[in-house]
Amino acid sequence: MTVKSNHVTIKGIKDGLVFLLDDRCEFTSLLDDLRYKLEYSHQNILTGPIIHIDVKLGTRMVTEEQKEMILDILKQRGNLLVRSVESPVLEEEKDVEGALMTMSGIVRSGQVLHHKGNLLFLGDVNPGGTITCTGDILILGSLRGMAHAGVEGNVDAIIAASYLSPTQLRIAETISRPPDEWENRETSMEFASLRDGKMQIDKITNITRVRPDLNVFKGV
Repeated sequence: MTVKSNHVTIKGIKDGLVFLLDDRCEFTSLLDDLRYKLEYSHQNILTGPIIHIDVKLGTRMVTEEQKEMILDILKQRGNLLVRSVESPVLEEEKDVEGALMTMSGIVRSGQVLHHKGNLLFLGDVNPGGTITCTGDILILGSLRGMAHAGVEGNVDAIIAASYLSPTQLRIAETISRPPDEWENRETSMEFASLRDGKMQIDKITNITRVRPDLNVFKGV
């Protein structure tokens, strides 16, 4: 029998169980280990009467679909009743038009963070990770993955990051793949915007020339 990695830790508490899920491993590996724990290694505590469980995802950012995949596995054990799921991601945000939602964490490879509105993200987007927004994307951290702003056709949307080294940028329907010299440029804060239908990259100090309404990075 294949021995699974220890990506899932199950701890007993006074009124149930806590499932601590590794927030650094690949999501598919996490699901595999969760299935293994439920089917083989913890049968003695996962049988019998109803048990309330709390699921803790650490700093892992999950989509609603990924959350449901975790819950579907847990529901296969008829005596497990999920009481709570702790995650740093707010999947269903209600955003006032023009407001700036703030989220924090790390978008890891294979993860997609989508937000309806404008987003200020405090953290890094790793290679293979993706952020999509209907409005602006402002990242106080490194953007090494893919970012798509203005997904519903907003050509005035911008993408800004403390360190801009993406695999791909997209604003509305315009796609720009990064040049080979990304890694050789100065590590200054930059932003991308559309000018005359073409993607342009500029230093963050010039952002108010393109978008006078944006002053998040002013003075940084």
